[in-house]
Amino acid sequence: METATAYQKRLDNRIKSGALRTKTVGTRVSPAEEKEMIAAADRCGVNISEWSRDVLLQETRRSHNDALFTELIATRMLLVNLIKPLILGEKVSPTWITEAMTMVRKEKHKAAQDVMQQYTTDARREPR
Repeated sequence: METATAYQKRLDNRIKSGALRTKTVGTRVSPAEEKEMIAAADRCGVNISEWSRDVLLQETRRSHNDALFTELIATRMLLVNLIKPLILGEKVSPTWITEAMTMVRKEKHKAAQDVMQQYTTDARREPR
């Protein structure tokens, strides 16, 4: 249960931010999903409405061209391409490394999008 002081603080913050919220966005969830969401909101010290709004807005505003994720995928691509010839005992020439790096530079954005799409698709398929 929220205390009067906590409620007033939230109200003051809303008034200061000038955020007059007049629209509603809703979804249906299972009882288990609701418990999970309430627990997450409790861990953040906010009610489920605030938590839901924050999570939805964070996802809405998240860049789908995340540079860190893209570079992580690029590093993975480079390592995978480098490890195979090394495991097979093949010599890797400086030219080959340059070509591999050029290929990674050209294809890293598409590869990162593909991996992110795979994660998104897999997350939707997983039973909760």
